Amino acid sequence: MASREHKRAALNEKLQQLRAATSSNALNKASIIVDASRYINELKQKVERLNQDIGTSQSSKAQNSLPAVTVETLERGFLINVFSEKNCPGLLVSILEAFEELGLEVLDARVSCSDIFQLQAVGGENRDSLDAQVVKQAVLEAIKSCNEEQE
Repeated sequence: MASREHKRAALNEKLQQLRAATSSNALNKASIIVDASRYINELKQKVERLNQDIGTSQSSKAQNSLPAVTVETLERGFLINVFSEKNCPGLLVSILEAFEELGLEVLDARVSCSDIFQLQAVGGENRDSLDAQVVKQAVLEAIKSCNEEQE
């Protein structure tokens, strides 16, 4: 008899925990269970919406993973910043060859090629007719050709 009372008390305690977890105001067992079932379905719907949001953000991130290239005109040259989430072998070489074709001499550079590609370089120009847009376009073309070689 005592074990039956112990089981009943344990069941009631678990129902009260379920009631508290689901923020139910129900008083009887059946209503508590119905409220818990609704709560579980709401949680499933939230998970589905979050998964859809994650999928959407990942696809837009993949579309926005194009390299970011900025070129600022300095007194005698350019400050070139390149950031790409996609790193391919030979990317640095391609960019440096583009600089050479433009007649840019690399005066200072910092490069990271681990998981991502990041380059910050100061290039001094040997020609007077070069502008920032031409430099940016040449760097973008070098990145594009490197990526096409990898595919």
